[in-house]
Amino acid sequence: MATWRPDVLGAPFEQLTLALGVDGLHGPLVATLVRRLPEPAPDPLLPDVDVLYVHGWSDYFFQTELADFWTGLGARFFALDLRRYGRSLRPEQAPGFVESLDDYDADIAAALDTIAADAPGPRRIVLLGHSTGGLTLTLWAARHPGRCAAVVLNSPWLELQVGRVGRRAVAPLLGLRARNDPRQTGLSLDLGHYTQAQRVIGSLPPAHLPAEWRPERGFAPRLAWGSAILDGHQRIARGQVDLDCPVLVLLSTRSTSPFTWSAATTAADSVLTVEEIAYAATRVGHYVTLARVAHAVHDVFLSLPTPRAQAYAVLRRWTLAHLGHSPTEECRLTPTGC
Repeated sequence: MATWRPDVLGAPFEQLTLALGVDGLHGPLVATLVRRLPEPAPDPLLPDVDVLYVHGWSDYFFQTELADFWTGLGARFFALDLRRYGRSLRPEQAPGFVESLDDYDADIAAALDTIAADAPGPRRIVLLGHSTGGLTLTLWAARHPGRCAAVVLNSPWLELQVGRVGRRAVAPLLGLRARNDPRQTGLSLDLGHYTQAQRVIGSLPPAHLPAEWRPERGFAPRLAWGSAILDGHQRIARGQVDLDCPVLVLLSTRSTSPFTWSAATTAADSVLTVEEIAYAATRVGHYVTLARVAHAVHDVFLSLPTPRAQAYAVLRRWTLAHLGHSPTEECRLTPTGC
């Protein structure tokens, strides 16, 4: 029997440790499933939907407003801190390290099994991924057709920042170096400007949570991890990914340099090249909706109030249109109403 315990975010959040075996170097390997306890809703719009959120690089789940959004529609909300991230990071482990994004199949399977075991009947699964988590879930959903009712991608890292030409040049060399020394630390280009932007916006994690879970300049990337990311990008570019469910991709309308600080850093994506992501998004399936949010940062749901509200409005309209809605809500979605 699963034993849920209070989460670091406090009520109404709980967490459950998922055992994944043993790390070959540093002992027990775990993932952590977080759930938001539901609140009774008189007219739930998504009563049979379970949402599983997966975070990005150098990150973990702390977006309580996002959880509130989904439970407010009547869905059950869960978030997964993957192995060696956030709640799942253990002493002496290399943060975020994997040699293949397929390694996360075990984390995701354990989470979905737990969610299903506690389900009050047949459920539809919505996968929600941010940045690297968006890449991971895209690849997972492509390898597991029929498992998801929808996929929502929040600034997913579907292509390298330097684009297709740059990736083709970098991938062979990085792959060779990774095979020779997979745990060697590579070059980090994170100067901390994105964290500073979130500080200005006021969207950083609660101050009482461990700083090492989300360091100012991110984790030190390992060569094998970098090679795994590029392999994922290449699978998408080669047409090896074809999701069989509706996909929503949320992106900022513009990028800004990660190497300099300016006022634009609080109103643009300073992590990814959004035009490259927009192009790559067209290759992940046959039914992809691309929504561009003006003045959004890399995590569109951690943006300033106006773009954040716009992102939630888009998410609400798209979700209810694709996952079912009441006649009253359908009227609201039409240009002229009923």
